[in-house]
Amino acid sequence: MPSEQMLEKSLDVLAIGEAMAEFNQQPDGRYLAGFGGDTSNCAIAAARMGARTGYLTQVGDDLFGEQLLALWRHEGIGTQGVQRLAGAETGLYFVTHTDGAHRFSYRRAGSAASRLRPVDLPPGVVQGAHWLHCSGISQAIGASACDAVFEAIARARSAGTHISYDLNFRPALWPAARALAIARETLAHCDLFFPSIDEIGALTGLLRHDDILRWSHDQGAKRVALKLGAAGCLVSDSNGARLVAPHPVTPVDATGAGDCFAGALLARLSAGDTLDRAARLANVAAALSTRGHGAVAPLPTLAEVLTALG
Repeated sequence: MPSEQMLEKSLDVLAIGEAMAEFNQQPDGRYLAGFGGDTSNCAIAAARMGARTGYLTQVGDDLFGEQLLALWRHEGIGTQGVQRLAGAETGLYFVTHTDGAHRFSYRRAGSAASRLRPVDLPPGVVQGAHWLHCSGISQAIGASACDAVFEAIARARSAGTHISYDLNFRPALWPAARALAIARETLAHCDLFFPSIDEIGALTGLLRHDDILRWSHDQGAKRVALKLGAAGCLVSDSNGARLVAPHPVTPVDATGAGDCFAGALLARLSAGDTLDRAARLANVAAALSTRGHGAVAPLPTLAEVLTALG
């Protein structure tokens, strides 16, 4: 029986969390059906950028669960870590657009993914990845799901798997004090942290870029990619902080752009790029993802990103 350290790393990126059915409002008021969920979006974005990816979750034994499994298989994403939970439903959400911003309305209480427990994690799946990607939403959807994320982190640490963490603070899901405490505990094990400027400001009260980066490193994050929206991103590691310029586009729908950024950056790190180069391509990928509606359909391929980069 091989030890955890000896398990073959068959995946570049394994994401854990919740995927949902998406209904995205179009300019004519009708809703376009699709799929979303932050860590699922990240996994698909990484796959389209050339990474070997997998997903770890539970889906319901309903039509949406079947369709999500079909989507992941179509995208080439490993589903060894996906289980269908009898008697449970797959979550869903609606996206509406007003004045250039988007708003989410969720129907996810009691969803299959929110019931994920540490004991439900299949053996060997986490240990077989170079990166484990999780988010604040993965932890906020349920107490047992939060415990499952920490169990996955513990398994990753014991097997030499790197941890990436997207803050994705959602006040509607849990109190800020609990979100901050959980984020601090996660960052103690974090190799790469993806905060956004607005969310970390709301959670910590910090507004200055250098204060945010310093706080992130003080909590334990080895590398940080601070998402600045249309202003690009700041990357920070032992060599200091660098601004990575944005890629200009005319956005249509920013749903999932931050998830695309994380997936693209992880894919390029897995391919051997430096943090700065990976962040540059991730900025381009995230920008291109805003040119269409929905979280998944507009996610670009590596060829499209390289073409746009010139």
